[in-house]
Amino acid sequence: MNAMARPRPAAPLAETIVADFIRDGAHLFGEPLDAAAASDLLAEIRATREFGANLFLTEAEFDADPQYKGVNPMPGRNLLERFEARLAFVERSPQIVEGLTALLGPDYEILNRKVVCGVPQAAVPEWLRRRILGNPVNNLGAYVKPQYRDVTYFYGIDFHQDLIDHKSREADFVTLYVYLHPVTKADAPLYLLEGSHRLGGAVFPHDLTRLHGRPGDDVDWLYRNPPHGEATVRQRILTGGTGFAAVWHACTLHGTQPDAADHERISLRYLLARRSGGRTGLDEVNARLDGPLSLSDTRSDLDAAGAAVIKANAVNRA
Repeated sequence: MNAMARPRPAAPLAETIVADFIRDGAHLFGEPLDAAAASDLLAEIRATREFGANLFLTEAEFDADPQYKGVNPMPGRNLLERFEARLAFVERSPQIVEGLTALLGPDYEILNRKVVCGVPQAAVPEWLRRRILGNPVNNLGAYVKPQYRDVTYFYGIDFHQDLIDHKSREADFVTLYVYLHPVTKADAPLYLLEGSHRLGGAVFPHDLTRLHGRPGDDVDWLYRNPPHGEATVRQRILTGGTGFAAVWHACTLHGTQPDAADHERISLRYLLARRSGGRTGLDEVNARLDGPLSLSDTRSDLDAAGAAVIKANAVNRA
C-alpha cells in the first residue's frame, strides 16, 4: 500500500473529547456502555414503582399545599443510593473515566447523580396537563407524591443550560447522560444545540429562532445572547440504544419534548466537576467562550414560590 494512502490512526479519546467540546460543547461516546448492566439496573428501578398515574397527587391534594421547591432528589431521598453497587458500568467504564479525566483532571468528583424519568402523556393526569400546557420547564416533582420524589420526573423541558441550577457558580462541571434502554424520536430524546456553549452563560428562557428544516430533524437555530453575540447552532437529536452515553458543557443548550411513547423514558444523569487547581481540558474549552462563565441570576420564568410565570417553549417547535 502506498504510504500516502494509509489511513491515519484515530486520535486518542482524550484529544477527541476536548476538541469536540471546543467545537460543539458536547461529546457523544462512540461505544455504548454495558447493555446487560444497564438493563439489569433498569429492571431494578422499574420494580420500585409503577411509572404511571399513581405517581401523582390529586388536584385537591396539590391545591391544599402547593410546593414547588425541594421536590427533587436529594441526599437521603435519591433512588440511586439503593443501587450504588450497580453503577460501576458507568463510573468505572474506561471510556467514561478517560473522557472525564481529559476534561476535569484525574481527581474529578461526582456532584450529583440521579434517575431521570420522562413521563408519557398517558400517565399525566388530565388536570395536570391542562395546568402545565406551554410551560417552559415541566419538572413534575411538585405534583408527585412525596414518597416518589427520589426520582426527577419531567414532561418536556425547553432548551436550557445546566448552569440554570447553579447561581454564581463557574462552569467548572459537565453533565453525563446515560440511556438505560433504546431511545427513539418518540421516547423524549435529548435535543442538543451544538456550539451554543460558545456564547457562555445566559439567563433562561433563551433567545432562539428556528431557521429551517423539518420539525424533528437536525435543524439550525439562530441563538442570541446579548451583548455577547449570536450564533447559528445545529440541533442534534440524541437517539441511541441501551447504554448510549453523552457528556456536555454546563453552557450547552439542550431540552426535550414531551414523551410521545406509551412508556416512560428512564435515564441516568450525572453532574461531575474538577476538584484540583491544575489546568484541565475544560479550562481550554472555557478560555474560548465569548460569554460569561457564571451568572448571578440564571432564570426569569418563575415567581418567588417557584411557579411558572412564562408560557413559551422553543423545543416544542423543534
